[in-house]
Amino acid sequence: MSSPTRTSNRPQRGQGQWALGYREPLNPNERMKKDSDGLDVRQRILDIYAHTGFDGIDAGDLRGRMRWMGLYTQRAQGIPGGKTAVLEPEELEDSYFMMRVRIDGGQLSTEQLRVIGGISTEFGRDVADVTDRQNVQLHWIRIEDVPEIWRRLESIRLSTTEACGDVPRVMLNCPLAGILEDEVLDASEVLAETVAKYIGNPAFSNLPRKWKTSMSGCVDHCTEPEIDDVAFVGVVNEAGEAGYDLWVGGGLSTNPMFGKRIGVFVRPDQVTDVWAGCTSIFRDYGYRRSRNHARIKFLMADWGPEKFRQVLQDEYLHAELPDGPAPAPAKHDQRDHVGVSKQKDGANAVGFALRTGRISGSLLTRIADLAAEYGTRGGRIRTTTQQKLVILDVPDERVEDLVAALAEHDLLVRPSAFRRGTMACTGLEFCKLAIVETKQHAQDLYNELEKRLPDFDEPIGINVNGCPNSCARFQTADIGFKGMIVRNAAGESVEGFQVHLGGHLGVEASFGRKFRGHKITKEETADYCERVLRGYLERREPGERFAAYVSRAEEEWLL
Repeated sequence: MSSPTRTSNRPQRGQGQWALGYREPLNPNERMKKDSDGLDVRQRILDIYAHTGFDGIDAGDLRGRMRWMGLYTQRAQGIPGGKTAVLEPEELEDSYFMMRVRIDGGQLSTEQLRVIGGISTEFGRDVADVTDRQNVQLHWIRIEDVPEIWRRLESIRLSTTEACGDVPRVMLNCPLAGILEDEVLDASEVLAETVAKYIGNPAFSNLPRKWKTSMSGCVDHCTEPEIDDVAFVGVVNEAGEAGYDLWVGGGLSTNPMFGKRIGVFVRPDQVTDVWAGCTSIFRDYGYRRSRNHARIKFLMADWGPEKFRQVLQDEYLHAELPDGPAPAPAKHDQRDHVGVSKQKDGANAVGFALRTGRISGSLLTRIADLAAEYGTRGGRIRTTTQQKLVILDVPDERVEDLVAALAEHDLLVRPSAFRRGTMACTGLEFCKLAIVETKQHAQDLYNELEKRLPDFDEPIGINVNGCPNSCARFQTADIGFKGMIVRNAAGESVEGFQVHLGGHLGVEASFGRKFRGHKITKEETADYCERVLRGYLERREPGERFAAYVSRAEEEWLL
């Protein structure tokens, strides 16, 4: 498809789309990227900043390009959420960094996990977070320590390259890819090929915004392809050939949208080229005027899947892709792989819940030890997209011993519905965008609900988010809490939440309901959840899940 005909050779300002001829930056972020490629900051960290310390870091690098190396300044301690939108970035930030370790596909060896745990313990005050993007985040990192941390990570084939920034972020895969008998196909090889070819490649180091990818043949759709920028979802075509259905344009944040099927069948040997084509469309046609409008979902909303397919084929692949079928619906409601699952080789995968993803480096090291002790293949660990971990290759006769050993550290293979279903973002503790604290509050919340509703055994997702940006995916949770400052009964400004109810993915996916003016304080969350969940237990129809109940519930039942 050719570009629109213009009557002048003068570039159109428009949305700053490169393919339409306008390459001049339209905002400070675009200027920062034009002035110096984000990948170039690595050498400055090694040669300059690790020696000068925090005060010697250039502002454009500090608050921009260092993200390309997985580094964000973390929030200074003690600044309340009400100051988030008031203070300047330099007033909010501490002289320490959050560092994101990139774990494509969630695959870890015991050696890798021990190194990550050791880095956390030695350099990060023994704090770590397993994220809902299969990464591990470290905190309290000093710029002086970054070269040594990189050396240790790279010695075990891990890195922080492009873990943040306007780049292809970590690529998701089912943590049990190649492990379970019922998967459509194993995406590990095509994902590894794509990562090796394009991560750290200057061709894609200046995208309009972040670019989230998943490639998976999981029958549970555990990578949540509905909300990724680009997703390859395992399917079997009419000829019985396993391949991928291509989805583009998913994303949450302040304007949530579900990805759209492009309608093509992608063979495994085409995946890397098709991914590169989709990424190139985003680079060349993506909107660059406003950061709030610079995600592929907005381009997809304007173009539609038919035009996207045509541009992909004509301008980037120079070949037609065949029509393809839609994937089968997710096999199970829960996508976290918690519990004991039988591997196709007869061993077992043992998935367990952390405390809303929060863990210590010391405990990560202990998990590596347990994986080595109980796994038959030297120890293999996987991260999930639900802030959980899985130990692979456990023989039948050792499963219960491992379950008990994990429980000694409050790592639960058979958690309550509340412990299993609760997620939380980083929150006010470390994040400069956050308005409320999340990690500890989410843990307190599920502990309280376990006491109040001890027999509740339905799957229930409770996602606690510190701001509107939806890192914890509050719009797709059964009960989603979006952090904000609210007024309590005494008229005081306190931490609280807007409530979103009944969000879900899969068949007839929908975002949660919200009600005008309905906000609760942080102290009211347990009471609110108890009230709404008791109403569900009293009024539900046989076999009715919470999200379905919410969709038909009268408003007063949910307030």
